[in-house]
Parts: sequence; C-alpha cells; structure tokens
Amino acid sequence: MPKTRRPQAVKVRQAVVKQWQAHVDYAAALTAEQLAAPSVLAGWDVRTLVGHVAYTVHSLQTWSALPVSGVEAEVFDWMTGTPTAAAAVDAVTRELVAEGVVLADELAEAEKVMARYGDEEPIAMRFGGMRFDDFLVSRIVEAVVHGDDLERSVGREFPHEREALAIAVRQLADAMAAKVPGNSVELRVPPFAAVQCVAGPRHTRGTPANVVEMAPKTWIRLAAGRLSWDEAVAEGLVSASGSRADLAEFLPLMG
Repeated sequence: MPKTRRPQAVKVRQAVVKQWQAHVDYAAALTAEQLAAPSVLAGWDVRTLVGHVAYTVHSLQTWSALPVSGVEAEVFDWMTGTPTAAAAVDAVTRELVAEGVVLADELAEAEKVMARYGDEEPIAMRFGGMRFDDFLVSRIVEAVVHGDDLERSVGREFPHEREALAIAVRQLADAMAAKVPGNSVELRVPPFAAVQCVAGPRHTRGTPANVVEMAPKTWIRLAAGRLSWDEAVAEGLVSASGSRADLAEFLPLMG
C-alpha cells in the first residue's frame, strides 16, 4: 500500500499537543456571535467546527477502547478514505456539540491516552489498526486543516504550531507523490516540502521542466478540497511552469 514518510515520533507527540492547545486557546477567545456564525464548511456554524476539532481529539478515547489485532492501515489510507466517513463523522460531531463537549477537557483526556501507548503500538481506527504514532499524524493533519478552516471562518489568523504545519504539509505532499507516482513534476511547498510526482519524462539535472510551487496554506487548502486548482491559479496563489504542471485532476487528496 502507498506510504508517506514517517516523522520522528517524539516530534509528532509534541506537535499534536501544541497544535491542539492552539485550538483550545483560539476557541476560548471566540465570542458567542462568532460561534453562532456560519463556518466555511457547508452546514456547520463555527461552534460545530470547534466541536468537530473536539471530536478529533476525543477519537483517541473512542478508538483506544476498541480491540485491535494489528497494523492494517497507513496515513495514506486514512487520507483517501476520509470522504467515505463524512456522514458518520458529521453525526458524531453534532452529538458531541449537543452534549456540550469541552475541547480543553478532551485534550486532557487525550494526553492520558497518549501516555499509555507506545509509538509502534497499534490502535483501532475507522480504516483498520494503525500504528499509534501514525494515528497521531492523522490527528495533526486534521488539526492543521481545521485550524485553517477556523481562520477563514472567523477572519482571524490561526496560530499553527510550526512543526505541526510542517508535518501536515509533508504528509500531504508525500500523499500526492504516492497517489500520482512519477518524476515529471516537482511539487514545492517551501520551506517544508519538495516531492516529484506525475508519470512522464524524468529530469536528471538542474531545474525540472515542470515545477509547481505554492505557500503552505495554499497547499493545505488544495489538498483538503478547500480550494480548487483553477481558483488557486486565478488568484495567483500557485506558480506553475511547464506543460505538465497542472495538478487539477489529482486534487483534492482528502475531503
């Protein structure tokens, strides 16, 4: 099965907690009016979006309570499988919001779960057993994507933990390389990632003929389906050179 590069486990643990804490602090500063306003995600207000972040943190408690036989899934499987779980995730999110879920409390409980698990120990999850450190990587990607959703919903910059942003960008870039293997296009997301993808002529020296470059937030939005390729190009958010430097047909990577 396709794989993404595995970041250092100690960095993953530190980054996920710091990114979650950034969510706690951000949510605590939201007014009642802001929480009641529509988010950029169709059908959700900002309160529900914050509740969904709490759901992703709460998932450590949920999945750790279930039996698991071994490692069956990779981060790539989770990324590509997210659209199939949308309805179920929406239902659980709304249930937690109705119950008055508190993000800070969920973070405290998640840290207790983290203390019980070794990095390579399997944990149950929606798409099969997964290494615990890989599962935390999936939580980082979620936390970064939804931090950006909050930023665009509220109109106030989200203070991403730098290492969390770096991990999310690299994982999504690796997922592109895994989904569309090849060497004809170089995807650059400075300062965090550069990968080759898309089948075609391979470049052997110097600057490749087809280069796509963009900022981290643009890449997050494209990969997560928050921004279309055509919109990004029209708004000047993507630098694309070469006849094959068009990634529209391969995006988004998750939904």
